[in-house]
Amino acid sequence: MAIKEKKTVVLCVTGGIAAYKAAALASSLIKAGAKVRVLLTEAARQFIGAATFEALTRHPVYDNVFVEKKEGQIAHIDLADSADLFLVAPATANVIGKMANGIADDLVTTAILATKAPVWVAPAMNVNMYNNHPAVQQNIKRLQSYGYRILEPDEGLLACGWTGKGRLAEPEKIFSCIDTYFSGEGAERILSGKKKIVTAGPTQEIVDPVRFFSNHSSGKMGFAIAEAAKAAGADVTLVAGPTNLRDPVGMDVVHVRSARDMYEAVLKRFAGADAVIKAAAVADYRPKTVHDEKIKKTEWSGDD
Repeated sequence: MAIKEKKTVVLCVTGGIAAYKAAALASSLIKAGAKVRVLLTEAARQFIGAATFEALTRHPVYDNVFVEKKEGQIAHIDLADSADLFLVAPATANVIGKMANGIADDLVTTAILATKAPVWVAPAMNVNMYNNHPAVQQNIKRLQSYGYRILEPDEGLLACGWTGKGRLAEPEKIFSCIDTYFSGEGAERILSGKKKIVTAGPTQEIVDPVRFFSNHSSGKMGFAIAEAAKAAGADVTLVAGPTNLRDPVGMDVVHVRSARDMYEAVLKRFAGADAVIKAAAVADYRPKTVHDEKIKKTEWSGDD
């Protein structure tokens, strides 16, 4: 989908190994019709060069508050004023801390303080930094209180060797969020202020450590419904059984396994919801007995 009206995205790239992914994101935005202006921190330049972004965007890259400028031009103010969206991707713990505390000691943090445009932040860092350090979590909550949108990192193997939550959300996922945002801009947000619960995917009813009852369900329909409700302005909670899909950005996602887990998750949130959309393919049966060890074929009984 083309991004309408040549929207300007200011892409702020900070010093993490995931900086290379920002080039793919910039390319996708350009192809969709956006104007992209790239800001690099000093640390980001250690991971990716300005020439890459200049070739992709056909515009100079900004990396210094004191960049040479035309008469009457103030670089960080002009960038701040021209933006329809500021995106920090990847956002390191260092830059998140600066933004949360109003520190402006480089072009990125100065321009963000000066802009009236929406600011989105895509964290990327070691799992222990992201999940376990209270300062990082507090800074992220503070940014959310400012109205900044946090694009949650993915889980997986990290460059540092750890496995967990901390990978920069994939460029296509971030692009999809931006595209959806601009596509819906100015449209009637008919679900604004409404709280929706959507169930999606299959459930698994455990028989023994290696067997379970389930239904064939990708979860795609429920995820699509949740994203459509979010785009229409709703506050969405997605209760999802086991799927291979990435969590949608911008909503609470509750992961469950069994039908009972799903029931309890929905019931816990039911009183505060305006509607529940049940798109899950709940398993048809639940065994009476869950066995701690694998059942031998000769021990199987239909009465279980």
